[in-house]
Amino acid sequence: MAKKAKKKKAVDNNSTLATNRRARHDFKILDTYECGMVLVGTEIKSMREGKISLVDAFATIDDGEVYVRNLHIPEYSYGSWTNHSPKRTRKLLLHRREIDKLMGQVRDGNKTLIPLRVYLKDGRAKLELGLAQGKQDYDKREAIKRRDQDREITRELGRRIKGINA
Repeated sequence: MAKKAKKKKAVDNNSTLATNRRARHDFKILDTYECGMVLVGTEIKSMREGKISLVDAFATIDDGEVYVRNLHIPEYSYGSWTNHSPKRTRKLLLHRREIDKLMGQVRDGNKTLIPLRVYLKDGRAKLELGLAQGKQDYDKREAIKRRDQDREITRELGRRIKGINA
């Protein structure tokens, strides 16, 4: 008798919990890294409720370890005395060679570490950390101008294609 293969149920394999949309506007992202996060029990429960904010969050390297600061995870609604403090400093898990590489780039250039996205991967909370360089105001205006031009081009091409097909 042949055994039937069981179908795996896809449950939150890559669900995004929060994104930092402002980061891509204010910074030029040079490289991204996937980090694990050291959390306490009520933090992951609160994150699964979708209550997390990456506004004003940044990462630092202290004593050869990477920490994320100002990451706001509110207290768990059903928690009691076991609840966590919402803006505590949380340790990020990276490989040693990645930490050394980041440490060199942050120390030498005017680069910073910005959390871009928090998501679940196979039931574990992950943070996408970006090595970023700040944009000047004229760079931001140039990006907005380029995006508007691309939108106009696609709109005009759509009109021309509709005119040909009609």
